[in-house]
Amino acid sequence: MRDDYRRWITVPVRWGDMDAFGHVNNAKYFTYCESARIAYFESIGISAQREATQRAPAVVTATCNFRQQVHYPATLEVGVRTSKLGRTSFTLDYGLFLEGTDTLVADGSSVVVWVDYSAQKSAPLPDDVRQTIREIDGVGS
Repeated sequence: MRDDYRRWITVPVRWGDMDAFGHVNNAKYFTYCESARIAYFESIGISAQREATQRAPAVVTATCNFRQQVHYPATLEVGVRTSKLGRTSFTLDYGLFLEGTDTLVADGSSVVVWVDYSAQKSAPLPDDVRQTIREIDGVGS
């Protein structure tokens, strides 16, 4: 399962991430995935695309499956990969593991659409972004 991911970030669980029941609040997992997504975007050159054009990614769907409770103190490793590459969108998968283990505590996905913000509609993924995703994750059409 860990081998499915080529890009990783490490996230320390903070005391304030816990809820009244003493485990990490479910909303925090989406924040952990967001951090992995932004690191992934940076690794495929999306920041340069956004600055050069009025086009950038937008998350349109996000899901998370909670597999195991996590308590402070802990450190998570979040893996991210593209599992599907379309004309105007791509799907990112996330795996959240306890640091240094194969213990999967959560997994999820998000659909990201490339948006032309000046026209307020979807746009084709740039060829260089598409190529980089293919090279990193071996997916694409």
